[in-house]
Amino acid sequence: MHKSMLAALLVSTALGAHAAGFTLTSPTIKPGSMLTDAQVFKGFGCEGKNVSPALKWSGAPAGTKSYAVTVYDPDAPTGSGWWHWVVYNIPATATELPEGAGAGDGKGALPAGAVQGRTDFGSAGFGGACPPPGDKPHRYIFTVYALKSDKIDVPADASAALVGFMIHANQLAKASFEAKYGRKK
Repeated sequence: MHKSMLAALLVSTALGAHAAGFTLTSPTIKPGSMLTDAQVFKGFGCEGKNVSPALKWSGAPAGTKSYAVTVYDPDAPTGSGWWHWVVYNIPATATELPEGAGAGDGKGALPAGAVQGRTDFGSAGFGGACPPPGDKPHRYIFTVYALKSDKIDVPADASAALVGFMIHANQLAKASFEAKYGRKK
């Protein structure tokens, strides 16, 4: 690739990644805090409530046609991290997801048209934190993406990686915060 083309791509990517004023907050989780039992998985030796937190966003850039939300643990001992929640096709009119929206049983309060993708737990819906006992606390990155497309078109059983690829291909901006969680040995 020619140096000037590469430089233009890098500038375009950097500008598209963080729109000024696009923010993600949560009344449930403070950035940098430790997750509570509410956001911990129930299974694999964890005894949490497995409830997705409330999330709110504002300041999306002009041209936003939909949103996607992900929760990702880059510290999972898999070689590729762990996808805990993937929600896409959230309408551009939405500015929040209420606590419990990620219920895997379909009883969550997602906006009309929103789809929960398959997580690394093997099913759709929010899967809470459950790092191996004795690991240093893992980081959980909560991200909302403003997208330039109305809809991400992927198969119903698409992997989180495929959904993530489509999110990044359509991304106008993103906003994130991080929380942590660890288990004693």
